[in-house]
Amino acid sequence: MPELRHPAPRAVLWDMDGTLIDSAEYHWLAWQETMRRERYPVTHADFLRSFGQRNDVVLRGYFGDDFPESEISRIADFKEAEYRRLLRAGGIAFLPGADDWIARLRAAGWRQAVASSAPRANVETVMEVLGAASLFDALVCGEDVERGKPDPQVFQVAAAALGVPTERCVVVEDAPAGVEAAQRAGMAVIGVLTSHTALTTDLVVASLADLPPGAFDALLAQRLA
Repeated sequence: MPELRHPAPRAVLWDMDGTLIDSAEYHWLAWQETMRRERYPVTHADFLRSFGQRNDVVLRGYFGDDFPESEISRIADFKEAEYRRLLRAGGIAFLPGADDWIARLRAAGWRQAVASSAPRANVETVMEVLGAASLFDALVCGEDVERGKPDPQVFQVAAAALGVPTERCVVVEDAPAGVEAAQRAGMAVIGVLTSHTALTTDLVVASLADLPPGAFDALLAQRLA
């Protein structure tokens, strides 16, 4: 029996890296090559500490607060181009359960958006490699906001793009900064322990494949009660 469509709009806002896909190794390889060219030694521990931050924050952490904007743009552009090259060459797959849930939610009438701090070119490349662009109703990226997570702006913009009130949105996140952003936006949050060992959210799972049937509906009903 087909699932009944809900009369009021509901939305799921997906973080991308660490939630839909695991691209950490590609980012690490891209940063390695980038910083090698800049003759700046970067360790894997350095990378892990800064992973998920905006490039300008990462580079000022390495080179200082007075590092010129033109140099930040030059280095960041190379790093992101290298990341996209690696991604296209090596491919990527959905994390377990992600594609199943996207399809299930789509069939049930949920509106869905990617809400990521990544550059638009990266998000579009991931969608291209996954063959997933048609699965989402909106893609909200770093260029669409002025402030990155933990500021709630990216989720607020995504909700507006879908035409869904913030209180009727469920966010799926894997990072504390993203969880905080979603909570500050007044949204329910499902945390996935891909990159961190603990998250403080409405519901936490080790993998999206572990989510019980009806999890999104139950979480939203609980939030609206």
